[in-house]
Amino acid sequence: MKQLSPLITVEAIEPCLPFWTERLGFEITGTVPHGDVIGFAMMSKGAVQIMYQTRASIADDIPALLEDFGTGKTPLFIEVEAIDPLLPGLEGAEVVVERRTTFYDMDEIFVRAPCGTVVGLAARVTAAD
Repeated sequence: MKQLSPLITVEAIEPCLPFWTERLGFEITGTVPHGDVIGFAMMSKGAVQIMYQTRASIADDIPALLEDFGTGKTPLFIEVEAIDPLLPGLEGAEVVVERRTTFYDMDEIFVRAPCGTVVGLAARVTAAD
């Protein structure tokens, strides 16, 4: 196995993109149109890749899977180097879980992206010398 890329189903992709690209620095690596909107988008930053596809696009492409796909409800947990550099990009985002240090030694915060996806960002806490 080489990579796991979540595919999140949403009603519209366009509201999702600025959260990932402008706020968190992801690059759009591919899109597929569906009529006059984006039906599928893939983004990446470093080793992290995420994909979104609209329900309408899935209904046309692989209708047998439509009822198995949710609607933006797949929570994501992304390990990062540090939380502080990401905080400016999260301003204005709905905070689902306030920043905290967990029992499993992670500094983390959970926010909701504009398209409904809950995104947890977590950095390993290092012990002081």
